[in-house]
Amino acid sequence: MKKFDCITAMKALGEETRLRIVRMVLTRPRSVNEIAEALDITQYNVSKHLRVLSEAGLLDKEKNGQQRIYALAAEFSEHLAEKKNVLDLGCCQFDFAKLPK
Repeated sequence: MKKFDCITAMKALGEETRLRIVRMVLTRPRSVNEIAEALDITQYNVSKHLRVLSEAGLLDKEKNGQQRIYALAAEFSEHLAEKKNVLDLGCCQFDFAKLPK
């Protein structure tokens, strides 16, 4: 399994909107439009947050026509399954089940 870079993951998850996006994608893959509507922010801002999460290795994207669908990266998803939705970076932990929505 891929070892997550602590600083990169903390940077990605250290912003409330990105935490909310990850919580949304935990349940099922989502499109940029769907995330923007649910969080009441622009598609442009959602795309910026998704890029940070993708670069950190937390999300993968799939092209579906004109849409981009974002899902948890396989390594990240496996890690969360093993730890029951807890990401342990060694320096800190993110418990996605206990984070505010």
